[in-house]
Amino acid sequence: MTNQMILGPDGLPLVSDTAHRAASLSAREMSSWRPMAGSPDSDLLDELPTLVSRSRDLARNHGVASGAIQTLVDNVVGTGLRLSALPDYKALGKDKDWADSWSRKTEALWRSWADTTECDASKSLTFNGLTTQMFRSGLINGEALALPLWLPNRNQTFATTIQLIEPDRLGNPNDQINDANIRAGIEVDSYGAPLAYWIAKTHPGDQLLGVSNNAQDYERISARTRFGRQRVIHVHDKERTGQSRGKPIFSSIMPLFKMLDHYERSEMQAAVVNAMIAAFIETPLDGESISEMFGGSGEDYMAARNEWQVKLQGGAVIPIFPGDKVAPFTPSRPNSAYSSFVENILRHIGTGLNLPFELLMKDFSKTNYSSARAALMEAWRYFIGRRHWLATYWAKPVYELWLEEAINKGMIEAPGFYQNKALWCRCKWIGPGRGWIDPVKEAKASKIRLEIGLSTLEDECATQGLDWEEVLEQRAREQTKMRELGLNTETSQYAPQTAEEKQ
Repeated sequence: MTNQMILGPDGLPLVSDTAHRAASLSAREMSSWRPMAGSPDSDLLDELPTLVSRSRDLARNHGVASGAIQTLVDNVVGTGLRLSALPDYKALGKDKDWADSWSRKTEALWRSWADTTECDASKSLTFNGLTTQMFRSGLINGEALALPLWLPNRNQTFATTIQLIEPDRLGNPNDQINDANIRAGIEVDSYGAPLAYWIAKTHPGDQLLGVSNNAQDYERISARTRFGRQRVIHVHDKERTGQSRGKPIFSSIMPLFKMLDHYERSEMQAAVVNAMIAAFIETPLDGESISEMFGGSGEDYMAARNEWQVKLQGGAVIPIFPGDKVAPFTPSRPNSAYSSFVENILRHIGTGLNLPFELLMKDFSKTNYSSARAALMEAWRYFIGRRHWLATYWAKPVYELWLEEAINKGMIEAPGFYQNKALWCRCKWIGPGRGWIDPVKEAKASKIRLEIGLSTLEDECATQGLDWEEVLEQRAREQTKMRELGLNTETSQYAPQTAEEKQ
């Protein structure tokens, strides 16, 4: 039995056909809105190549889109993520002094690998460079792909290296149709866990270069080795349960970007055309009069007009053709509402990118201190979330692979590593600092938090992208040098506030 809509005398429905207005199939504004209810992969996989190619085009050719990507990269990754090794010493039966010593040694060895290009299979990027590439690919392509390789014949300290792979190379071999076992190049088990990845030997786009194309030749790479070592790192957001691939960050706002681009181009072209017109010259002669005057042809008349020299110059008297008059031209471009309209569209785009308008456009001219602080704090929540996501699914897996090799080579002591891997691999990653809007006010707030015990030096330093131990060691060296030079070393960040500071 179906519900019937009852119309009143004015033609408006008295009773809705559905309990939820949003589910109505008869309301004028809703009747044509009937999206398909597909699975996560059926909604995405067939459309993913189009989304990715359009996303790359925006990042290449639209200044706002390119700037938005760079803003996200600068705030989430910046100069890179710094390792802070934090083994769970209590669960391992150790003490804090042992943990600090173990962490310092591990971090030093990590830097000897991560701060060089030995970590990159192509020997072109450091770990920070690889991290930037992974995050940028995650934004533009919706996902990033890397293969941890074992290359012992390179005469390097560590054989673990990372090879970045363009996600375009991940696909079904022999144009196989997606089914329950393989989805867009990913083999899965009955629970949806990846078993293997099918990766083309060359990029499908290499055929545009006219080089030999092996894009149809695929290699099956197991997700893990027999002893559990990870062989593929696939970083992407899962918006829905069962989603196999990621989608670009521009997906929901792509139409807005494209229409805004068309609108701005049209406005600019109209403004240029209007700027080229100085005035109109009106003639009293109609077409028939012109024909009679010149023996049935207007070509002679137009030739005579073209020979008549009229130049528009400041303060000049304008000579015109007999019988003509000059009509002023008032350009209608740029449109008076252009700025506010474009700004409104950009605010919608910024919301879709989780960026406040001020950061999206790098424009704080219309913002006061309180508004700017609120906007940046909201943006910072998003940046911290993205940084944690990147550290969890990219940086930590790489650290685990490297640490496993360092332990097996006897460079780091970790008894029972494989039985307690999660305890040994526990770590934290420090990203770029969020900066200060008002350094004086925020420094005082930091001092107060430390004094009343609401924060620690470690947390305060981490918010500015610093390592608290390095800060203290540097301060100790500076104070030692100051004492050698006979300078005052009594000033301390924990000293009580003076009367002037309290005011």
